[in-house]
Amino acid sequence: MYMAFFKNPFFLLLSLWALVLSGVCVWGKPVTFLQDFRVTWSDSHIRQIDNQGTAIQLILDRNSGCGFASKSRYMFGRISMKIKLIAGDSAGTVTAFYMSSDTDAIRDELDFEFLGNRSGQPYTVQTNIYAHGKGGREQRVNLWFDPSAQFHTYTILWNHHHIVFYVDEFPIRVYKNDVARGVAYPRMQGMGVYSTLWEADNWATRGGLEKIDWRKAPFYAYYKDFDIEGCQLPGPTSCASNASNWWEGAAYQALTPTQARLYRWVRINHIIYDYCQDKPRFPLGPPPECLS
Repeated sequence: MYMAFFKNPFFLLLSLWALVLSGVCVWGKPVTFLQDFRVTWSDSHIRQIDNQGTAIQLILDRNSGCGFASKSRYMFGRISMKIKLIAGDSAGTVTAFYMSSDTDAIRDELDFEFLGNRSGQPYTVQTNIYAHGKGGREQRVNLWFDPSAQFHTYTILWNHHHIVFYVDEFPIRVYKNDVARGVAYPRMQGMGVYSTLWEADNWATRGGLEKIDWRKAPFYAYYKDFDIEGCQLPGPTSCASNASNWWEGAAYQALTPTQARLYRWVRINHIIYDYCQDKPRFPLGPPPECLS
């Protein structure tokens, strides 16, 4: 019913006009690479691999890595991409998918970083959150499948209640809005959508012990089905505070019981590092957001 409604041009135009009249500017799919993104680094290493602009290939070799970013910034919402990571020996490489305010002093940022591996070892995904200029909130999860064999969906949900990182339908991290207890939370500035493929063999694999093997280059990562739904900036200021945005609804204010079970399963079986549990790093106790 929902899809039929939006396939009808008349009803689509009517719904968009209603949004304009209400002062709400909600951006939704479809999103294409050529229309909605720009190359930020080494355009010779990013290739479009279909005619619709919905799939691209990123390349890393001895000469360069590469990166791209959305042309717009967004305030709250949901972003997702389907990614197929570097196959085989990818040690020393990092494929990143993230949101960032791109501001130095008070940076907000929500990171997926896929850390390359030696063949036969699990891929590790590191998440990190910068809020009001402070980061250092790393968590690492070993993926329970081969992310280079086929595409998987990686999603960031960001609303007034929490930030949730998803791998397919599995929540792997939840960061709650607890500003009432003095916990920093990204809520004052919009963020763009970014991705990069680059060499980081000084830290990416086993803390830098495993170096990149350039004999295996070039390295390829693949992206498709870009999806951005949020309040586009610049736009009406009322959008970000509108409680009727779907991502602010009751179904998205906390994990569902099924999501909570999946989240516990990931935390019990696949997390390998959590800054909240790093006692040498925080000898006086974990940061306050860890108690939320």
